Amino acid sequence: MIVVMTHNVENYDIDNILRKLEKAGFQIHLSRGVERTIIGAIGDKTRLTDLNLEAMPGVEKVVPILQPYKLASRAYKSEPTIIKVGDLSIGGDTIHVMAGPCAVESWEQLLQTAQIVKEAGATLLRGGAFKPRTSPYSFQGLEEKGLEMLAEARERTGLRIVTEVMDTRTVGLVARYADILQIGTRNMSNFILLREIAWAGKPVLLKRGSSATIEEWLLAAEYILAEGNREVILCERGIRTFDDYTRNTLDLTAVPVIKYLSHLPVIVDPSHAIGKWRFVEPMSRAAIAAGADGLLIEVHPNPSEAICDGPQSLNPENFRALMQQLNDIAGLMGKQIGHLPC
Repeated sequence: MIVVMTHNVENYDIDNILRKLEKAGFQIHLSRGVERTIIGAIGDKTRLTDLNLEAMPGVEKVVPILQPYKLASRAYKSEPTIIKVGDLSIGGDTIHVMAGPCAVESWEQLLQTAQIVKEAGATLLRGGAFKPRTSPYSFQGLEEKGLEMLAEARERTGLRIVTEVMDTRTVGLVARYADILQIGTRNMSNFILLREIAWAGKPVLLKRGSSATIEEWLLAAEYILAEGNREVILCERGIRTFDDYTRNTLDLTAVPVIKYLSHLPVIVDPSHAIGKWRFVEPMSRAAIAAGADGLLIEVHPNPSEAICDGPQSLNPENFRALMQQLNDIAGLMGKQIGHLPC
């Protein structure tokens, strides 16, 4: 449930509500908005009658949240969540593009890519240091050496870093280097990892599972939110369907649906969804038109020589052309493409 406080509520009235809910065994989440203060309470709803909260000073109303996901819902927080990543704000009227290689292969490859995507207008550098691969014989990533390269690229270019965390053992290690911690599709339902990553104190980019419903995806986000980390970015990256021409089926209907159901920002990864570079550009344009807060795009200086995911990676020329197109579409949507601070 949520307890909506009156407009000019006093702090001691809020404290009284918090104490009463905590004493009754509820888990409390306080949200101070521009116009209203809201207290989210998770626990045994049968005890609400005994609490008689609506009779207490400062309480405007008590509203039950019917969805199984509570903290991620619009009922709990009506205004969109804006997530700060350094000087960048993800959500709202600014669209951010996260771009880079599937995997960190070498220092030369990473720095060249970072310079390319920065000059084209990206604000975040993506790159895998730990790589979850289907085959145990495939390239598994440079691990901490790759993280060190990503951190150095950030120092050289000012781009913020997003990279994947694969298991609980490496959460602390990746958090020391990255600005955003990514949970890949294979780990969306790894609830132990979701709890662990919530405690790292960094924004989390949560990819949708390849066969997950929207409700299951939001419930995965709920695991992170329930541990006190409110900085969750949802990422649609395609779902598995009967069609096999593309790598997955990009579910762009998820973007407006998430915007309706949840206050969390949502970005789109057309590269993994499509698996073929020539379709990444039109689906990127469509994602922005659908209301996405950003894009996650694979870019490589020479895709034909990429260790992994070369067929879905844009080359520098194609990425620059895409960024120019996105500027036009963002303007039509009343938004703008984000840029690094000068």
